[in-house]
Amino acid sequence: MEIHALRNANNPVFIGGKGGPVNGAARRAVFGELSNFNVTHKPVQTKKVQPVLPVKPIAVVQPKRAQVQHEIPQPAPALPPAQADVSMKEEELCQAFSNTLFPVEDIDEGDADMPQLCPEYVKDIYAYLRSLESQQSVRPLYMRGYDINARMRALLVDWLIQVHSRFQLLQETLYMTVAILDRFLQVRVAQNCFFFFKQLKNKHTLAKYFLELTLLDYDMVHFNPSETAAAALFLSQLVLDGQKWSPTQQHYSTYDEAHLKPIMQHIAKNVVMVNEGLTKHVTVRKKYSSSRLMKISLLPQLKSSFVKDLAAPLLSRS
Repeated sequence: MEIHALRNANNPVFIGGKGGPVNGAARRAVFGELSNFNVTHKPVQTKKVQPVLPVKPIAVVQPKRAQVQHEIPQPAPALPPAQADVSMKEEELCQAFSNTLFPVEDIDEGDADMPQLCPEYVKDIYAYLRSLESQQSVRPLYMRGYDINARMRALLVDWLIQVHSRFQLLQETLYMTVAILDRFLQVRVAQNCFFFFKQLKNKHTLAKYFLELTLLDYDMVHFNPSETAAAALFLSQLVLDGQKWSPTQQHYSTYDEAHLKPIMQHIAKNVVMVNEGLTKHVTVRKKYSSSRLMKISLLPQLKSSFVKDLAAPLLSRS
């Protein structure tokens, strides 16, 4: 025990910690610390580590987009109660006034949404027509004392009804024709009234025959339709009764006799060609030879010397 204690006293063991070597003996140098120099060991100073503060995230600022503001239409401001009451009173007053003027039911009230029926003016229109009835009335027994009588008038009207049915005209046309007939006869009564209307119809049908013949004529394609129509009417007047081109016809057609004569020559040429068999295209002539069209293409006047002489300058060229 003493030997062991001596050994421990000569070779003290260093016990780490604050107490230092045991029994106050000096520490033996280790192999790495052996040298010829006395090295003074300085305590290692350690740097104090600053605590790391948490990094705040950087907020990324996005560019603001321009916001489109849609304007919402605001409803029209309601009328104040006072104005609404005034308008209602006006409507009631107008309705009361209307009921006073028209105590019966207004049959045109339901046509307010149909402007073609003119509901706003229909009463004025009927009032105007009533005034015309009194101004243009037909006298009773207006044919008394003249050579024409009721039987002749009935014969004429019966013929007009046949023409109206044949050409499928509107019913208003028939009534208007008879109304004009009576008013014309009471103003200018004549013995040849029936012949007058028949001649007028013949002229119209003959002019249509002349016009359809021009459709086949290549030499007439450059004429204006109004020129051809005027020339056909003028020629039909000359063929039937020798009637000249009146100043009224010249005014409204804007064509005089000198302007229409060359066109009438072409029409007369076509008439002579179909009558004398100088062309094979006779469909138009056959069409107007039917009783439905009054057999107008078979009139003897179409073979007269007047028509042949009118067409002679053009026939001599062909």
